Amino acid sequence: MSEDVGGDRLRRWRLVLGGAADESLGKAEGHDGAMDAAMAALYDTGTADERPAKRSAGLGSSAPKVARWLGDIREYFPSTVVQVMQADAIERLDLTRLLLEPEMLAAVEPDVHLVGTLLSLNRVMPDATREAARQVVRTVVEELERRIAQQTRAAVTGALNRAARISRPRHADIDWDRTIRANLKHYLAEHRTVIPERLIGYGRRSSAVQRDVVLCVDQSGSMAASVVFSGVFAAVLASMRSLRTSLVVFDTAVVDLTDQLADPVEVLFGTQLGGGTDINRALAYSQQLITRPRDSIFVLISDLYEGGVREEMLRRVAEMTAAGVQVVVLLALSDEGAPAYDHENAAALAALGVPAFTCTPDMFPGLMAAAIERRDLRAFAEKAAEA
Repeated sequence: MSEDVGGDRLRRWRLVLGGAADESLGKAEGHDGAMDAAMAALYDTGTADERPAKRSAGLGSSAPKVARWLGDIREYFPSTVVQVMQADAIERLDLTRLLLEPEMLAAVEPDVHLVGTLLSLNRVMPDATREAARQVVRTVVEELERRIAQQTRAAVTGALNRAARISRPRHADIDWDRTIRANLKHYLAEHRTVIPERLIGYGRRSSAVQRDVVLCVDQSGSMAASVVFSGVFAAVLASMRSLRTSLVVFDTAVVDLTDQLADPVEVLFGTQLGGGTDINRALAYSQQLITRPRDSIFVLISDLYEGGVREEMLRRVAEMTAAGVQVVVLLALSDEGAPAYDHENAAALAALGVPAFTCTPDMFPGLMAAAIERRDLRAFAEKAAEA
């Protein structure tokens, strides 16, 4: 091992261990010292059993001090690390109250976690802060749209075109590749040819609505990231003429945000994160929106902790599937991994042929394509579990 490599390793260990390693590894100085101070303010909290109030270093409750710290971490760390540290600071040091101050919002690094926190404060946010908060949310929404819009439109459009294949096409509309593959069993070896008993044609382009999509999103506090991604996806889907998209959010009450889908920022500020959960009531409302069951996709995004009538909730899902609705249940739509969820309700839904699973935003376009083509979503759920 070279001296440079060994020195860099010791330096990294010193930053990981903090001030407790001063005696054995030396005091961090210069740039490293500034990084060490920024991390100490957040993570030097004494023993695991102690409350943050007993930390040996900290940010206190001073807005200027926190704002400087937020500026420091943006200077010393990459944006992905900054987002983690911000989220930890909000949780560990109870900085939520300070986010109601406009100067604080100007200092933070916008991300999905921060948007969820701001939405949870929506009801108590003063007017002076609201515009700054709206700008933070808009920045994140625009970034998410750039990430997901093109892939979503491409996947959905391709699935709709494939689903529109016709069985008695005109000669110019025959999809010869799919026709040959569908008729390989009719291959005549002596003539070295395939007899196309079933023709498959390209679906004609149509401006008519081909599918109805209802997104029904649990807005209880644990679903914050899912609410953010769902709102953005709903706005992207609503921009496609071939889909009729509805967005319903719920806790113990149900709110229809469909008329706001032209602006996903308005959609997100129309949510009210927190509160209980009544999935059955949300399903009852959503059923009224479904007028063409065979051409409808219903997506429930919830951790399945039901505060309403469980038996009625399961009965409504069974009714929708029996009527021909393609029902999708997601335990989360986020990058945060599998959440805590009601395993008993998930098992009951699986018994109805409706698997419940976690989906990342990058996988969601493919999921929508699979639902449009009425593919077996159990296979998709297994693939999602392995990802």
